Amino acid sequence: MQRPGEFVREQVNTVRDTVDRVAGSVAESVAEATASAPNVSAVGSQVGDYIREQRNAAKVSLRELARNAGVSNPYLSQVERGLRKPSAEILASIARGLKISAESLYEQAGILDRRSGNPDTVAAIRSDDSLSERHKAVLLELYETYVREHRAAAGAASREAAPQAASENDPTHPSKESA
Repeated sequence: MQRPGEFVREQVNTVRDTVDRVAGSVAESVAEATASAPNVSAVGSQVGDYIREQRNAAKVSLRELARNAGVSNPYLSQVERGLRKPSAEILASIARGLKISAESLYEQAGILDRRSGNPDTVAAIRSDDSLSERHKAVLLELYETYVREHRAAAGAASREAAPQAASENDPTHPSKESA
């Protein structure tokens, strides 16, 4: 049986490996899509809106975020307006500049699937300023693991209850009362 620390470490490493793998392949795809399609999809607009909301919430100017993220001011403005779809690397830089999880930007951009569980719980963990990004990632991974385990247990319980309920309703099946 794994100790909790080992389990968490393993889960965090799995998430990091997935993000690294996806970021590399997506960066190429995004660059190709951006070059071949001048109009950006709704996803580009969605991630731009999210970046603007986060920037405004952090009370950071566009120019300051561009400097912190290492991108040009006009480019960041185009991203926010949905005119450009940033690569995974640019999203990670913007996330660092905003001091938010790169994973949240990847989800907004459609690079990563949304987390399971209650969105309010996920948002609460992500928005807690007293937690480091590493701690947020660990908590989110643990939360998602518990949600999956609970769903699996609930599914197993409902599958076990279904045949039992069917046999109780079956008139040819001997009941406990007649035994």
